[in-house]
Amino acid sequence: MANARRRGRPRLGTRPAGAIRVVWTTLPARNARAVADALVQERLAACVNAIPRVRSVYRWKGKVERASETLLLVKAPARRLQALVRRLVELHPYELPEVLVFRPERGLPSYVRWVATTGGMPLT
Repeated sequence: MANARRRGRPRLGTRPAGAIRVVWTTLPARNARAVADALVQERLAACVNAIPRVRSVYRWKGKVERASETLLLVKAPARRLQALVRRLVELHPYELPEVLVFRPERGLPSYVRWVATTGGMPLT
């Protein structure tokens, strides 16, 4: 590739990526796009990955249930976490939504900065 820019080997940050969080939730496929779009449009998340056709088996109200769901991986600034979770619960179709929050141990510094600024744009 003649026009390709040469880059050095990418390095992970040596400090924790404490400025960002990854939120994990599953929901029906018919709701996934609207929820992902809302979280990004409302600047609560920088990026949402939707992983379709996740098979879930769980116990709910005394019965074993099975569902085909979409897994959303939501990357968001840590400072927006509470607002993000509130909005996710509002948008989520389940009575008891799965909302798990992970703190990345390390990350590519430029990506962490991008997520921390909600997709590279300052918050107003």
